[in-house]
Amino acid sequence: MKKICYLADASNPHVKKYCNFFLKKGYDISVISLNGGEIDGVKVYNFNANVGELRNKGISKKFGYLNNIGEIKRLVNTIKPDIFHAQYASSYGFLGSLIGYKPFVVSVWGTDIYDFPRNGIIQKLIIKHNFRKADYIFSNSVDMAREANLYTDKRVDITYFGVDMERFIPLENSKDDGFFTFGIVKSLEKKYGIKYLIEAYEKLYKKYNGEKDGKRLRLLIGGNGQEREALELQAQNSDVNDTITFLGRVQPEDIVRTYNSCDVCVFPSLREGFGVSAIESQACETPVIITNVGGHPESVDAGKTGIIVEPKSSEELFRAMEKLMLDDKMRIDMGKSGRVFVREHYRFEDNFEDISKIYDDVLEKYPINK
Repeated sequence: MKKICYLADASNPHVKKYCNFFLKKGYDISVISLNGGEIDGVKVYNFNANVGELRNKGISKKFGYLNNIGEIKRLVNTIKPDIFHAQYASSYGFLGSLIGYKPFVVSVWGTDIYDFPRNGIIQKLIIKHNFRKADYIFSNSVDMAREANLYTDKRVDITYFGVDMERFIPLENSKDDGFFTFGIVKSLEKKYGIKYLIEAYEKLYKKYNGEKDGKRLRLLIGGNGQEREALELQAQNSDVNDTITFLGRVQPEDIVRTYNSCDVCVFPSLREGFGVSAIESQACETPVIITNVGGHPESVDAGKTGIIVEPKSSEELFRAMEKLMLDDKMRIDMGKSGRVFVREHYRFEDNFEDISKIYDDVLEKYPINK
């Protein structure tokens, strides 16, 4: 049985997606995680380094997870995987590069390639070092691949996460007929630009006195994060506080119903490696408004499944929200086209079969256990 060892956060849903797919392919899967987590059928080794809590610490504390490198190296050599894959180019990528096991695959996810190497010369050198040590480099979008190629001349394979089209589906009778609903499900972090959505929504609400064809306007904001308190304060200080609902963290079993409850989903990100939330929403036949940043535009067929606006512009958001609110035919057609678009380009099984073919290439070039 072929073995894969992931250096990755075992609590992350995309890591779980990787594990579940390749378990079904017959691989033996291990995950070495710095942030805990459990995955059915997978041996997870937890080192609980709390990498997220160290994000804003000094550079020496940020690399505290390296204290575990000796134990992790012994563990990897004991597992002896056929594929050693770091899911994140900075922390996990650096750890994997220092272990020196081959074949070594590195995936870039977003902030690890957009932000980390720009935080200082040390960080830039680390990313270059990690890519030098990597035998394969994966990226979750074309834009991130271009960004990765600022630090390496190596080929970067595009490996989308994809959407489970059997899970993310349109649901009948999921919308409240008394409301016209705008929504977002996202971590409440500054980089996702949610304050601009609140500003745009307030302007729209005031222009139409909070109604559209007898339906009351409302805004649903799902997620938690460092900006929650500031966003709640912004809402409280607005004239539309009673029509904005903070849902908190949306549980996985509730996320499909949440997308379906919205007439339009709005994702006003200031930075975005791709647009997983946008393709999930479109799979549910809910049209989207997204921003022209990073790999975000790759997640829509502009003008057919959603509208793209410039970031940091509540005015552009307002106009796009108004357009989709007023034009019922456009909104419904975009929703139906969105599901077709996602099925054609981002169907989970198709995207992961592409990854499986790359893994086959890895195994052919590096026949460790033959």
